Amino acid sequence: MDLNADVLVSLVALGMGIAFVSADRNSPASRALAAGFAFIGLSILLNVVVMAAWPVPQAWSGWFAWPEALAIVCVLEWILRVRRTLPVAPGVDTRAGDRALRVGQLGGLFYGIASVLEPELRLQAFIRAGELPRFYLTPGFWLFMGPVLLAMLAGLAGILLLLNRRPDRAEAVRVVAMALATPMFVAGFVLPIDYAALVVVIGEMIFLVGAVHYHVLQGQRGQFMSRFLSPQVARLVSERGLDQAMRESSREISVVCCDLRGFTRYAAAHPSSQVLAVLREYYDDVGCEAASFGATIKDFAGDGVLILVGAPLPVAYHAARAIELAQRIRVVGAALCGRWERPGHRLGIGVGVATGMVTVGIIGSASRLEYTAVGSAVNLASRLCELAGDGEILVDARTAELAGDPPLLQSRPPAALKGFAGPVAHHAVPA
Repeated sequence: MDLNADVLVSLVALGMGIAFVSADRNSPASRALAAGFAFIGLSILLNVVVMAAWPVPQAWSGWFAWPEALAIVCVLEWILRVRRTLPVAPGVDTRAGDRALRVGQLGGLFYGIASVLEPELRLQAFIRAGELPRFYLTPGFWLFMGPVLLAMLAGLAGILLLLNRRPDRAEAVRVVAMALATPMFVAGFVLPIDYAALVVVIGEMIFLVGAVHYHVLQGQRGQFMSRFLSPQVARLVSERGLDQAMRESSREISVVCCDLRGFTRYAAAHPSSQVLAVLREYYDDVGCEAASFGATIKDFAGDGVLILVGAPLPVAYHAARAIELAQRIRVVGAALCGRWERPGHRLGIGVGVATGMVTVGIIGSASRLEYTAVGSAVNLASRLCELAGDGEILVDARTAELAGDPPLLQSRPPAALKGFAGPVAHHAVPA
């Protein structure tokens, strides 16, 4: 028996565990996956390398099964946590899939307990069954193989139910890779040791290909989304999943709304390719400024952009930060307008800021979800933006109050705004 091959297979599994946790240590799903591969590596090291190299008492050998049992528990926990990051269509009950995975975890724990209680039977009828195939038909073999197969079937069922919920391509590739690799890992329990090492390393390579594909796609998506979302939001979704990160809640936030002045006439008079080039640069500049302030873009609508400061993640001093963000948008917007405006077609930018209680959360269907904010502050920011002239920033009284009524604010006469019962007090931020 070539122990060097088994040492290498063990080190590959341990290295994969370290790689997964170091790449995304704040994600519970990634930690569970990393622990699963670490336990796979430890299991091979103890049950093959250590037991072949040193005389291990049979009573101890039963405890060597626990890394295998914990590997089963952790991999199924990973599948469970990935399932919880996926949106669920209204009325769909996901408890059956979760319960199947929990039953599989119980199978893994039963395997560990049976191994401690019957260490000699495990060695003779299970560990060495690959070299003596007659043991495949004995009750002793199935005492251990039964719970392992139960766990494997539970995991495959969980993956099929997960795929039925149409995860994104990156996640689908990774879980399919695990579905293909799992039979290889299970075969490693019962094949002759020399073949087991080869089969297990094939399983490791299959999953590694899927995992690399997953992280490449996630990296590409992160680069794109980071232009419009704050890094904190991307991290929150990665760690907690959509259901937790975007759960409906009510909170006081500040809302910034901006749009371009004269854009409708400009769009009618210029080629669509040039209009799109203006919008791309405009969205890019505003998105970068929003991300730098920890804000989240809720909507791009034509030449209008609606930004939330304080949701989904809280932002300290959100009113003052919203005013600062509005000033930065005014600066980058003015520069953009100067580059793109043409004689007879002047461009400008106006900004509105409002603060108040809003309800934030997910709306939509299972196929398309949108993060939204509902409340009078959202409408007020939009109306103030409409009222603002070129280069103006208008803020409501609540924003001014929370920002400490900075002396740079100029009081304006209350204005009648659509959708509001009485005149609305507001201030202007001078250039």
